[in-house]
Amino acid sequence: MQLRSVVIAGFRNIDSAQFEPGERFNLLYGKNGQGKTNVLEAMYLLGSPRSFRTARLPELVGHGEHQARIHGSVISGGSESLLSLVIETAGRKVGLDGKAVHKASELHGKLNAVVFSPDDTGMVRMGPESRRRYLDRMVYMGDIGYLHCWHSYQRILKQRNHLLKNSDRTGLDIWTEKLAETGAEVIERRFGFVAVLDRKLQMYYATIAGGGEMSRISYHPTGVESKNREQIRVELLTLFKQQQRSDERYGTTTSGPHRDDLTFLLDDRPLKAFGSQGQQKSFVLALKMAEMDNLYDTFGESPLLLLDDMSSELDADRNNNLMEFLTTRNIQVFITTTDRSPALLDAAPHCAVFHVEDGNLTFEGS
Repeated sequence: MQLRSVVIAGFRNIDSAQFEPGERFNLLYGKNGQGKTNVLEAMYLLGSPRSFRTARLPELVGHGEHQARIHGSVISGGSESLLSLVIETAGRKVGLDGKAVHKASELHGKLNAVVFSPDDTGMVRMGPESRRRYLDRMVYMGDIGYLHCWHSYQRILKQRNHLLKNSDRTGLDIWTEKLAETGAEVIERRFGFVAVLDRKLQMYYATIAGGGEMSRISYHPTGVESKNREQIRVELLTLFKQQQRSDERYGTTTSGPHRDDLTFLLDDRPLKAFGSQGQQKSFVLALKMAEMDNLYDTFGESPLLLLDDMSSELDADRNNNLMEFLTTRNIQVFITTTDRSPALLDAAPHCAVFHVEDGNLTFEGS
């Protein structure tokens, strides 16, 4: 999978930019606040229904602009496609080869990208919501059916919560049964993804950190012991009925997939409490590499890798380990830093260099 050309207009602080990325490594450098991450975000949005930074569309449209526009030429599955995205405050319009895209499934797998950014490292220390968002986004990238079942779950959850808030709770049992059924599918699909990621994680953690610690990721939904969908449904239904009085008191469903969490472990101890900053960064980056491996297994080609703010995220040793690994893989990589790092350029042969200043990109050679 490769991004051949990109055109961005009216997107955040980028009035107008057009560039042709290098086939392997691309370095975007410049001072903070100049638009480096905005470029990565624009590329990511060409293949994803949501930004990795915000869910609010108005934030993506540049000041004084009515819309933001992103176009990209992508080589995927042995053929070239033209992707387009128009973002307005009221919504977004997606195009594929000049035709409007109305279903997420039409775009699925056309442009896969995995992002490693400072916000991702922060999810180790933050609350469960950030890890759930990460989990849901990653499951969807490799499993188009997940998006449908997750939307169904959210729709049913909204209806059940509406009844919990009212004095007339007619039909609550029916919606509770539906929530358990759809929630069981969500949990089963999450289980499958986490199991795959956990198997790959240790190898990549050792590659990046160079240490002997045992890394693990686990998913233990509240009230659920089984990994079979029908048994999960029964266990969820039991949980919802046990907590119904509490749910009625609070006017909301207090347990279920929408409240679950991921656990990150290092040597069987919680990474959040016992991991150093360097270990936490290495762990999250190893997760990203495992995601890339999973996407390769799913689609038969490597996704793009977007490494944001590398100058602050990894120390010299971990950065060298990472670059040595990436040079052995056929991956198109985009890296943002605050300076034109000689160490990075030495480690990444044939690296296309772009200077980013005030939303403008200048190609400085390879």
